[in-house]
Amino acid sequence: MTINCNGKLISLDQPKVMGILNVTPDSFFDGGKYKDESSILSQVEKMINEGATFIDIGAYSTRPGALEIDEHTELKRMAPIISIISKEFPEALLSIDTFRSNVAIEGIGNGAAIINDISAGLQDEQMLSTVASLNVPYIMMHMRGTPQNMRQKSNYEDIFKEVLLFFSKRLSLAKSLGIKDILIDPGFGFAKNVDQNYELLRQLELMSFIEHPLLVGISRKSMIYKTLNTTADQALNGTTALHMVCLQKGAKILRVHDVKEAMECIKLHNQLNA
Repeated sequence: MTINCNGKLISLDQPKVMGILNVTPDSFFDGGKYKDESSILSQVEKMINEGATFIDIGAYSTRPGALEIDEHTELKRMAPIISIISKEFPEALLSIDTFRSNVAIEGIGNGAAIINDISAGLQDEQMLSTVASLNVPYIMMHMRGTPQNMRQKSNYEDIFKEVLLFFSKRLSLAKSLGIKDILIDPGFGFAKNVDQNYELLRQLELMSFIEHPLLVGISRKSMIYKTLNTTADQALNGTTALHMVCLQKGAKILRVHDVKEAMECIKLHNQLNA
């Protein structure tokens, strides 16, 4: 199981870590923390040294209820960051967290290798054809609505069945357009309440029937800190506990804020399953 990133074949036979770099002022955990060149490069270096295979750069906050920003603002935040990182760390595999095709084009043009789209192409009708033309790996996530209204769209009859049906339809379209390397993300926390997130997690191993690499993003999310009656700042231990569950159920990439701890989890998982 491999994906082609800028001509480099990355094996997912063993799980990998994707480090999160939010360059937004209002992300739920680290918003506003990385806003100058020094802090950004320092964090990227730290994540690479701790073992991250990918760095996921986001310039549009997707936390529930986040304010919408226009494409110009997203590009203004994103483009210089990619250029800075690509220059300083030319071997880094950068992922662009965006649902806008023009931002994807700009990101790949500046050195990024992967497109990570929370909307699976539903927010921009040009996204799938753009990814196909760029010939890069594509992460498609399950979500209903938008970050602004997704809290009101969690009325599922059978959440797991509906998520599988969603991927079946979106994968069929993506493949018909020529996208080759596709990863799936069940979208924990996106248009899902706490109970629905855990229902999805309980059945996560059934995602293997889709036969595409599984990425999970649960790092410090409310499904953890609300259950533990704590905060995102205090949710690292809970995150690690659920990361092991995700790995046992087939996750190939962990998208995380804390790379060192995620890598330790993977090392223990690999030893357990050796």
